[in-house]
Amino acid sequence: MPRQKAISSSPAPTNTATPSSGSGLVPIQRQTLTGLTLDALRERILRGQFPEGEPLRQDAIADELGVSRIPVREALRQLEAEGLVNFSPHRGAVVSTLSLEEIVELFELRANIESDLLRRTIPYMSVENDKRAREILDAYEIALEAGEVAAWGVLNWQFHSTLYAPSKRAFTMTMVKKLHQHSDRYLRMQLALTHGETRAKDEHRAIAAAVAARDAKLATRLMREHILGAGKSLVAFLDGHRRDQLQQGSAHSLAPSDLAAG
Repeated sequence: MPRQKAISSSPAPTNTATPSSGSGLVPIQRQTLTGLTLDALRERILRGQFPEGEPLRQDAIADELGVSRIPVREALRQLEAEGLVNFSPHRGAVVSTLSLEEIVELFELRANIESDLLRRTIPYMSVENDKRAREILDAYEIALEAGEVAAWGVLNWQFHSTLYAPSKRAFTMTMVKKLHQHSDRYLRMQLALTHGETRAKDEHRAIAAAVAARDAKLATRLMREHILGAGKSLVAFLDGHRRDQLQQGSAHSLAPSDLAAG
């Protein structure tokens, strides 16, 4: 495919671009190339369209997006920092894979750190914080019901980070955000393909109610149970999914239509 000019004087309309062939990436027509390249690649990984272990060929991606290799290389390095990409001496950039044991560890870390953050936050929570958390949950539930997969991880992080922000522990928040980035694509898969929306909604609402009541003991217990329960459910789902892949004899990539079905 011929390389297109990626820089234009004004942003291209987001609803009029058509996917290119191959991986279906939309050519980028905007000025901030590295950020937009990063967003495009991250979203494809989180949606499962670049599956675990998939090589990410810089030349092919650059051609698909209509950019040079420079923003692609910079975006891949950022994705490496986020834990979504690994660099192999022989294969180059590949989509990272977490073992089931690593996923268990990831959610145990989240449960420990986030329940502690919430405990520290509650004395500083305001009515405005409570209102913001409820508004985010309203939007999250609408996105769940509409099958708007791309919004799930964003809104989930907004809810959690809104609860933790009053603690004013910026270093810990940075760590928690990275843990969320690690788990986001797996959680999307689980919610979409196991129809776990009701559980997610109910648990989030219960946590928000406990926080609004300033019941630190209940809120932290609910948060810990919420995260550990999601981890256990996710591991069970991934174990079955990976066993199915082995039985089929090849890795099956989750297509957008699969995820949208949730």
